[in-house]
Amino acid sequence: MNSLKILIGNDIPDQGISWANTFKSTGAFAVTRKANGLILLQYIKEYSMPDVIIIEAKMGGLDAAGLIRELKKSGELPVVIVTADYDMPSVREEVLSLGAGGFLVKPFDVNKLIKAISEAGEHSGSMNINLEDAFKETAERQDLECIVTDIIHQIGIPAHIKGYHFLRYAIMLSVENTEMINCITKLLYPSVAAKFRTTPSRVERAIRHAIELAWDRGDVDVLNSYFGYTIRNSKGKPTNSEFIALISDKLRLQMKSAGHMVRL
Repeated sequence: MNSLKILIGNDIPDQGISWANTFKSTGAFAVTRKANGLILLQYIKEYSMPDVIIIEAKMGGLDAAGLIRELKKSGELPVVIVTADYDMPSVREEVLSLGAGGFLVKPFDVNKLIKAISEAGEHSGSMNINLEDAFKETAERQDLECIVTDIIHQIGIPAHIKGYHFLRYAIMLSVENTEMINCITKLLYPSVAAKFRTTPSRVERAIRHAIELAWDRGDVDVLNSYFGYTIRNSKGKPTNSEFIALISDKLRLQMKSAGHMVRL
């Protein structure tokens, strides 16, 4: 491949280093810096404009949108791939409108992203990479349980309570079968109860308790990203069925969502 220059802004040392090493194994030049827009901008000014920048949507100093704006002032914008721990529709729309090459919600298959970028580097001139192809069926192949677990961790439900396990399984069932949420009392609760050898009423109470804990102690930004400000501020916490339906619907859409064109 051509010697692409990759700049990675990542605050998880093992992750950033792992990504950089994988890029290097393809022949690219890759460096990792702190996920801070000002630090990344300073690095670019001191050295040179990379071909690809992989950054977090939320960063200290300058967020992704702010960094893109600053880079555009130079008259040269590299491929900017923005990643996030959860879907942020307004941020996604903003960074894409500013010229970002893609917006990826974790977890995603990093090896597929690296492969897509590496393959583009083998060609001369400008070209398009369709991230829809690069990430096709990635979510389905990943362990659904791991994805749901990551979401309920983000929401703030503690793992030591029974409702955590009941809710995780209920969401998984609802993702795989939309009829579950339409028949929550007659179908979903009994299915979860059978799995954990308990009663449907205990399942219902434990899930309600888990949601109450999330609403009292969870991350406001994460909750709003899934449930919106209307539910949180006006209606209070969602019912069990609302909570499970919103999460499972978002997951189902995320698993089917198309990627974005990346220009290299």
